[in-house]
Amino acid sequence: MQQSKTIAIPGPVRLVGAFRRQFLLLGTLAAILMAGSAIRPAFAVEEYLLTPSDVIKVSVFKNPDLTVDARVSEAGTIGFPLVGSVPVAGLTLPGAERKIAQLLKDGGFVLNPQVNILLTTAVGNQVAVLGQVNRPGRYPIEGAGGNLTGMLAQAGGIATTGADLVIVTGMRNGKAFRKEIDVVGMSLNGTPADDIELRGGDTLFVNRSPMFYIYGQVQRPGQYRLEKGMTVMQALADGGGMTGKGTSRGIVLHRRDPSGKVKESSTSLDDDVRDQDVIYVKESVF
Repeated sequence: MQQSKTIAIPGPVRLVGAFRRQFLLLGTLAAILMAGSAIRPAFAVEEYLLTPSDVIKVSVFKNPDLTVDARVSEAGTIGFPLVGSVPVAGLTLPGAERKIAQLLKDGGFVLNPQVNILLTTAVGNQVAVLGQVNRPGRYPIEGAGGNLTGMLAQAGGIATTGADLVIVTGMRNGKAFRKEIDVVGMSLNGTPADDIELRGGDTLFVNRSPMFYIYGQVQRPGQYRLEKGMTVMQALADGGGMTGKGTSRGIVLHRRDPSGKVKESSTSLDDDVRDQDVIYVKESVF
């Protein structure tokens, strides 16, 4: 009978192999930790409170027919098979899981239901940006850095027709919140305190800028943005100035009074221009 032979591995080889395995193990652990820190969510999902327009995926263990994708209605409910309408707004994900499980159990539909809910769209962690911005819509707070200017940047900034004033509305400590912020003044005056921290469910609204209209004997008749303290002379400059047929003595201003009636009056180059004013430059008779 042929005897088996034991091959001895030299000590240095064993040490190198062991060191390599330890190195790979440590490298793998480091990579996992780094990846975990990189993808850590900005908010704890389990502590997130469901809000209208959120989208969730509900599944019940060993009951695939009960898997549904549901949107939380404005009334704060979702429709679920067998049990019907379920109020979930204001509940955490575990709380909503327990509620649906209890309804299934009480109705005798599932003996020991194990419900799982996945939050697929978290509207409650988003801010609505509306009005005169370049890309109106809903944006997540995380991508904006949590503040006003970051959110406006996500929406493409204020459009050329937008006003300098941004209105922020939402809820703070259970009470309605509203604040008007002059974003241009904030930047020029260096008041970072006005760059407020936003919260889920807030709404930013940028109103249309005040406008004036100029026509008649001007180079570029049309509608223009009204700047603060603008005079008739500056308004004419926006319109490219008067044509060779125009006269500064023939400038007529049409302005709406408090009752809503439009009144016509002559004006001078130093007079102020107001929102919705219409300036008409007459043709010279000479």
